[in-house]
Amino acid sequence: MSSKNIAGKLVFYQMEGNATYVRDTGELASDVPTETMFELFNPQRNFSTAKFTYTWDLGNGEVIQGTEPVVRYHYSESGNYTLQLKVNVAKSAPPITGVYSTDVQVLDAITNIELKGPASYEVSQNTSLAFHVDGSPPMWVCWRFLPHCVPDMTGGCTLTMLYENTLRLNHTFTSAGVHCLDISVRNDISKLQTSFSLYVRRSYNTHLFFILSCAAVLVATFSFIIAIACRPRHHSRSQIATSSNAIFLKDQEAEGQSQIFFKLSNVERGEREPLIMQQGTQYSS
Repeated sequence: MSSKNIAGKLVFYQMEGNATYVRDTGELASDVPTETMFELFNPQRNFSTAKFTYTWDLGNGEVIQGTEPVVRYHYSESGNYTLQLKVNVAKSAPPITGVYSTDVQVLDAITNIELKGPASYEVSQNTSLAFHVDGSPPMWVCWRFLPHCVPDMTGGCTLTMLYENTLRLNHTFTSAGVHCLDISVRNDISKLQTSFSLYVRRSYNTHLFFILSCAAVLVATFSFIIAIACRPRHHSRSQIATSSNAIFLKDQEAEGQSQIFFKLSNVERGEREPLIMQQGTQYSS
């Protein structure tokens, strides 16, 4: 940046805690103490005894005047601003003035990464994980899953460019247990790294199928046993004769013919009859 008579440049500094960051690229963090300094190019020392006045227009409606080449302020909201500086040499004839202007992009620092949704998932299920990132895009996201939270010494990760504040990842877990998701997000003015513990359980559908299969086998086994136990039994003639209420009467005649008579006992009256009564002529030897 330069004018016809005064040459110099603007340098931006931002302080976070005990650290000071130089923001030469024009990206600033919002709501962070900022210091902008005008560095005069004066190799011939033409202005070694001159006195300057500085008028700072921050582009957000705020104007600051002073005699020091430094201004301290902060942008409370993210957005694009045009910072303009007017430098005057006091009591000079003719008047010497320099005007400097630069575009400033104010970004929100990445302050939080929040998992939206449950922390419990199922094996062999296509899982969609959503994260909300507090910070100004565009952002670079580097993420990796660690089965059973075993550290990966290779240090590799999947790099994704994020142009909004919601990050969506699709992943299929292949084993049950606790898994870790390492995720790192950065933009031009900040960086944040964190890790999430995710519990992965076995699929309920697999358990249900196993239970139903076992139940079907048990039902079939009991049905077979009941069918065998309740099958009609075939009784022999002797069993039928002894178990019926009929009385057999045998008449032995000379011709060798036999006659069988049936006489039903009256069970209802409680009368008892001999089971077998033989009638006929007795032959003595």
